[in-house]
Amino acid sequence: MDATNRIADDLLDRSIGAATAALLRQQKPDGHWVFELEADCTIPAEYVLLRHYRAEPVDSELERKIAVYLRRTQGKHGGWPLFQDGDFDMSASVKAYFALKMIGDDVDAPHMRRARDAILARGGAASANVFTCSLLALYGVLPWRTVPVMPIEIMLLPKWFPFHLDKVSYWARTVLVPLLVLMALKPKAKNPRGVTIDELFTRPPMTVGPRKKAPHQKWSWFLVFRAIDAVLRVLEPYFPKGPRRRAIAAAEAFVTERLNGEDGLGAIYPAMANSVLMYDVLGYPPDHPNVAVARKSIDKLLVVKDEEAYCQPCVSPVWDTGLVAHALLEVGTDQAVAQAGKGLAWLKPLQVLDTKGDWVVRRPDVRPGGWAFQYANPHYPDLDDTAVVVMAMDRVQQNLGTREFDGAIARGREWIEGMHSRNGGWGAFDVDNEFYYLNNIPFADHGALLDPPTEDVTGRCLSMLAQLGEKQGAPAIDKAIGYLRKTQLADGSWYGRWGMNYIYGTWSVLCALNAVGVDHDDPMIRKAVDWLKRIQNPDGGWGEDGTSYKLDYRGLEPAPSTSSQTAWALIGLMAAGESGEAVDKGVAYLAKTQGDDGFWDEPRYTATGFPRVFYLRYHGYAKFFPLWALARYRNGQRANRPSVAWGM
Repeated sequence: MDATNRIADDLLDRSIGAATAALLRQQKPDGHWVFELEADCTIPAEYVLLRHYRAEPVDSELERKIAVYLRRTQGKHGGWPLFQDGDFDMSASVKAYFALKMIGDDVDAPHMRRARDAILARGGAASANVFTCSLLALYGVLPWRTVPVMPIEIMLLPKWFPFHLDKVSYWARTVLVPLLVLMALKPKAKNPRGVTIDELFTRPPMTVGPRKKAPHQKWSWFLVFRAIDAVLRVLEPYFPKGPRRRAIAAAEAFVTERLNGEDGLGAIYPAMANSVLMYDVLGYPPDHPNVAVARKSIDKLLVVKDEEAYCQPCVSPVWDTGLVAHALLEVGTDQAVAQAGKGLAWLKPLQVLDTKGDWVVRRPDVRPGGWAFQYANPHYPDLDDTAVVVMAMDRVQQNLGTREFDGAIARGREWIEGMHSRNGGWGAFDVDNEFYYLNNIPFADHGALLDPPTEDVTGRCLSMLAQLGEKQGAPAIDKAIGYLRKTQLADGSWYGRWGMNYIYGTWSVLCALNAVGVDHDDPMIRKAVDWLKRIQNPDGGWGEDGTSYKLDYRGLEPAPSTSSQTAWALIGLMAAGESGEAVDKGVAYLAKTQGDDGFWDEPRYTATGFPRVFYLRYHGYAKFFPLWALARYRNGQRANRPSVAWGM
């Protein structure tokens, strides 16, 4: 072991102690943790546009702060990226420009000129994605023919039909259903200031035609669906009024059943915003309870600071609390374990035990037992959160010798076992959601219509089952291992759907393979370890950004090191039994980049909403993942063994 890369034990202890103390100070009085969850400029821009769409009273101070945020996040290329230092994105740039103009920024101000020039140089706003064009159609900027036809009668289709709401992801479902009502009734924004953005088009906006094929779409499928779209466009005006009324009523009922109080439809901003607009166009008065609670759910996503403000896409208390608990359990002091237990006690009553959510369509005989990502979202618990929470509960019980969480653990395990997909993997919210042809419909130019099994979620679910005692030889375990063998890339890495990206996926899988007892000398593990060592940055850290999701990916491209991705790589290597230079250098990187506040500064985005479309910056990741890695390293060194006994 290279002594030059080892950090002194006392320094390691001080680093862990400072991070632990800082993390405990962030705990809420009731025991949970929740940190900011930041996306790109599109959500705060859409928030501004929503207020003006509805002609809500202008909150000048809030708009001023959002404008500061939007100007700060403008890229050097003149437009707005999807993650820090990312490439120009047309849809984000159009929305940010529109919002700033709506707020009152002078179109001849330097930042507005740069944005306009960048948009026009890349073909103009007509090449924005479907959701942006839908917003512009609602504002009357674009004609509705630029938006693919999605008849509201979709709500009445039988389940066997090639397109059915059951065949798309939860997020697509909750965003699309209220949007179908808007597309059927075609309201127009009130827009009291009369703001338009015609200057962002290279041709008169009302002459813009249908969508072009998206890069991920196959020509054969796209042409079929384009032909269907053309036929529907001719026929839709003649659809019978009776079925249309029933379809609108079905959409309204779908939204109302899942409205979810102040946590909002689907507990995600786009669905929540669409629910408000749906109620508006259906004639609900502003003071109607459904309208009021739906609108309030959106404001609860705001992060308002002294000089800036932005709107979060959702909130992450269950995810944050579960992961913090793991980090504190790794620290292992009496106080850390006790506070982790307090956080898990807060989580216990949030388990969904009664509501059979949309997932029940493919698993009608499975009892609910999962946790959602947000404070409340009972129709849409997810497997990743559930596995993380169950593992933390199991571990704290082993630490404290209690049986407090036995019932919660058993129901969580039962639900995850029941949600196993046929191919051996697990998806995030649904089972066997692999209708890939649907990503070729013109409306799916974002390529994120589905929720298929993925390597990172599969790794987490396998980790949970292994930690709870499942062994190789059990059919579910062997199927999952087989899925992971099949999905490993030639370079040794695994894809990460929900974290950025191959570092995240590889960490998740290595933890699972270790937990289930796959030999560390297995070629699958050795290839992954070699890949992680090969991509380590000269400064000792690891980094990866959103460009790794590009369709022509040919291997990891260098990116600046981040604390969270360095922590993932380290935890993955230690799970594979690794010690030595690469691990020591990674730990040294974390030690030297820790801030005076005990945390790490991480402005870069290291998580994913939709690959190539929507990325996330979890402000908590730089607070608990590095601590977790440092504590695990210290524990392994002091026990004179790098082995890891836990699922994560």
